[in-house]
Amino acid sequence: MSKILVTGGCGYIGSHTIVDLVDHGFEVISADNLSRGFGEMNDKVSKLLGKSIHNYAVDLSDAAATRTIFEANPDIEGIIHFAAYKSVPESVDAPLMYYKNNIGSLINILECAKEFGVKNVVFSSSCSVYGNADTLPVTETAPLKEAESPYAATKQMGEQICADFVKGNPGFKIVLLRYFNPVGAHESTLIGEMNQRPENLVPIVTQTAIGIRSGMTVFGDDYDTRDGSCVRDYIHVMDIAHAHTLALQKSIENALPSGCEVFNLGTGEGVTVLELIKAFESVSGLKLNYNIGPRRAGDVIKVYADNTKAKTLLGWQPGYDITTMMQTAWNWQQALAKETAQ
Repeated sequence: MSKILVTGGCGYIGSHTIVDLVDHGFEVISADNLSRGFGEMNDKVSKLLGKSIHNYAVDLSDAAATRTIFEANPDIEGIIHFAAYKSVPESVDAPLMYYKNNIGSLINILECAKEFGVKNVVFSSSCSVYGNADTLPVTETAPLKEAESPYAATKQMGEQICADFVKGNPGFKIVLLRYFNPVGAHESTLIGEMNQRPENLVPIVTQTAIGIRSGMTVFGDDYDTRDGSCVRDYIHVMDIAHAHTLALQKSIENALPSGCEVFNLGTGEGVTVLELIKAFESVSGLKLNYNIGPRRAGDVIKVYADNTKAKTLLGWQPGYDITTMMQTAWNWQQALAKETAQ
């Protein structure tokens, strides 16, 4: 049984990936200092799996502290590196904090990977590296545009660091996974997105529907799209999670074409903001209180993935449509509300 270190394991995507890894036979340890993750998420994952997942509450931007994890676990065979700050507006306000944390932690992880011989790494990247792409759907070979934010810049830099690391260290393999818009929750409703002040659309929708928010704003309805609202590629979090498991399996089997491969993770279908709202209203039976506001600075008009490479080389296949995504997100929000009320 291969032991995998998941950094950011108490966060949204990290927690779901731990579940998928364990379901597919891996042993998992987590590293999350809980600055953005949630200790209760680790408890929920352990309850869901029927076994405890040890979390090291370590700041990965501290090189010495990071090293202690590897010293205590010399049998780590793979690393999935999620741990990073991810708020675009916050990154604009505090760029140095983002560069120090996101780049520093990656360097510390790779230095430990080299020292302890952990040759299989998966790096959590983002479709934000593409910016406003010239051609849709976006392929992995599309040129990367100037980053729209310091957050996006850390993902571009992170990818370059990984590519350079592999070039200088033959035998090491890194898979770069570019997520589009992760949404939804585990079907058990035990885990999901816990952000109390989310910036992403779907938790804002579910919080509005349940009454945590009095209303919400759709930013712009005059774009050159089907209904005037922005287009995104929404992908279920468990589909994202399973792609990490497949990437690690292929890496460990040495079954990828090169030491550094990049994959888009999206459904390949663009959904407008208004279409997503309609899908939510359909599954919930509720009318959402929203208004149309002006365009928001920095918003990409439309982006969706060409996922052919992930399907072909990883054997990955998204399994959730937009209706099921909205249903699991709503089920999770309701379960969270019941838990809070108790």
